[in-house]
Amino acid sequence: MLLAIDVGNTHMVIGLFKGDEVLHQWRVKTDQDSTVDEIASLFHGLFSMQGVTFTDITAVIISSVVPPMQLAWTVFSQKHLSLSPFLVKDLDPGIKICIDNPEEVGADRVVNTVAGFEKYKTDLIIVDFGTAITFDCVSKKGEYIGGIITPGLAISLDALATRTAKLPRVDISRPPKSPIGKNTVEAIRSGILYGYGGLVDGIVRRVKEQFAPDIPKVVATGGMASLIAPYTESIENIEPMLTLQGLRILYEKNRYS
Repeated sequence: MLLAIDVGNTHMVIGLFKGDEVLHQWRVKTDQDSTVDEIASLFHGLFSMQGVTFTDITAVIISSVVPPMQLAWTVFSQKHLSLSPFLVKDLDPGIKICIDNPEEVGADRVVNTVAGFEKYKTDLIIVDFGTAITFDCVSKKGEYIGGIITPGLAISLDALATRTAKLPRVDISRPPKSPIGKNTVEAIRSGILYGYGGLVDGIVRRVKEQFAPDIPKVVATGGMASLIAPYTESIENIEPMLTLQGLRILYEKNRYS
């Protein structure tokens, strides 16, 4: 089995693959202070619930935007799985990165580009709803041609709660009754959900102008994608497994190199 690990600033998404099929998937909080043995203990328990043992793992690939966690997962793989992991930052992605400083592109954005183009084979705008919301632009040749970064939903909600005297923390998983809120909680829900929906549509509209006359396909991924997509007009598909599938594809392309 292939163990694919995507370490984000807020959450880690971990998948177990048999061939191109995801057998199991977990989403856990990113804790930069986790030790190697704490990671082993946590995942020994999660694996056991699915009847999986460490000895079932035959390969590991890691994408990380959190350097301490990349090191911790690398040592975990070596110590507890007796495997040297594939690190996305060290792999040939098989795509051209057409920006000023290619090394600045986050591993997750490279992985999403690889997976998105592998599936759709066309111009793409990939919207990833993570700690930050990223818009990654892919040409019809499969080139990464740049993108946009904006603060994510959780950052905005935290800022409202911590930087104001009277505004509460709000659960935005419940939709607002209407765009015009009749109380503070409804007003915040409306502001976040309709506001970010409008943000996505506005950015996509501007970006599409640069693709003209081509028309890119707009796909979304990340933990908040399904929450915001209903408030947009531009998102065409939601791909919750995009990053994990990208990790699998990169592993397959680099396993014998």
